[in-house]
Amino acid sequence: MEETKFCQCCAMPMGQTDELYGTNKDGSKSTDYCSYCFKDGEFIADISMEEMIEVCIPHMLQSNKDMTEDEARTMMNNFFPTLKRWK
Repeated sequence: MEETKFCQCCAMPMGQTDELYGTNKDGSKSTDYCSYCFKDGEFIADISMEEMIEVCIPHMLQSNKDMTEDEARTMMNNFFPTLKRWK
């Protein structure tokens, strides 16, 4: 079974294809970042990790109906520091 790849900025699951991959400066696909976070070799949003977590909470709650906002925030506060952009 293939390991799930996550965007190294927002932690979104990237899926099994390169459809959600962002782009590098040379136009090639970035295997680290999604198209919502990374385009033409640059991050789309100039925000802090804490701001990114707040942006991602509604998406996490939408896909995890049994999760509370506090649970989502705690989980992201633990996981985001392990992602490349926030190390």
